[in-house]
Amino acid sequence: MEEISHIGAIDTVRVLANAERLRLLRLLMRGPATLTQLGAVVGHHPAWVRHHVVSLEQAGLVELVETRPTKGYVEKFYCATARAYAVDFVVLPEEGERGLLVIVGSDDLALDLLARRLREREEGPEVITMAMGSLEGLIALRHGVGHVAGCHLFDAETGDFNRTYARALFPGRDLMIVTLAHRQQGLIVPAGNPRGLRDLAGAVTGGARIVNRNRGSGTRVWLDRLLAGADVDPLCVAGYETEVMTHDAAARMVAEGAADVALGIRPAAAAHGLDFVPVLEERYDLVTPREYYESAVLAPLLDLLRDDAFKQAIVDLGGYVTRDTGTATPVW
Repeated sequence: MEEISHIGAIDTVRVLANAERLRLLRLLMRGPATLTQLGAVVGHHPAWVRHHVVSLEQAGLVELVETRPTKGYVEKFYCATARAYAVDFVVLPEEGERGLLVIVGSDDLALDLLARRLREREEGPEVITMAMGSLEGLIALRHGVGHVAGCHLFDAETGDFNRTYARALFPGRDLMIVTLAHRQQGLIVPAGNPRGLRDLAGAVTGGARIVNRNRGSGTRVWLDRLLAGADVDPLCVAGYETEVMTHDAAARMVAEGAADVALGIRPAAAAHGLDFVPVLEERYDLVTPREYYESAVLAPLLDLLRDDAFKQAIVDLGGYVTRDTGTATPVW
């Protein structure tokens, strides 16, 4: 039995859309059972149960695991094929003549700028971006959702960004890492910084309310690392359980007074008239399988990253450095 099975086929999603069928699957995830045993639990005849179990079996969600001869007939025991299931299904527009480029992963304003500039090009592909966090983006890419994953995951052991995570999630896969930019992460605080905050540890130990980012995001990883480095228990931090998906949403909460501080990027603070206290610099990369890197759909993106005018537009956002923008290296 798999620990977790990822579902990406629409026919399988249809099978799960039936509430009674879904209940049978959840019962079989607890352990093997016969049609008669399942019928007794759900209050239906075994023949009714068999109809739905066959559908689950044909979809690869259930399998026959044991047969037992009993009093002239054979008992059949069925069980789920995994301990948990995750649906990785995204509805995308039909690909047109220009092609379709899907970018998943970490929220970033330079990435948003990149997507806008690509959409403005007549010869470029249609572009869709989906913010879901660095780690979640890499996982989505592994399961075939998207062409590129944006991420900024730091490995303290190697001192490098993203490579360790990409290597671990794509064993044996030929990947390329393309740098978008270096950017500042820091404290987003109210205008004038009334609490005089200078670092995250001092902010939270002083009672400042934070707004956190979603699990799997690179900024969330940084926040947890900074708290651990200062020996601060996250459960004692006011607002730690309050999560938002983007830097802009975090800055908005500070601007509205719902939080005193957020860890985020400088342009998000500037957009809401807030102050920014730099804490660290990180590298934001685009991870892509080599077959996409060498394909026509990614060529306009790579060309744009080498364009000096576009690099200056990134710098103009504030808090970004483009010294390695467009640099591509393989993941070994």
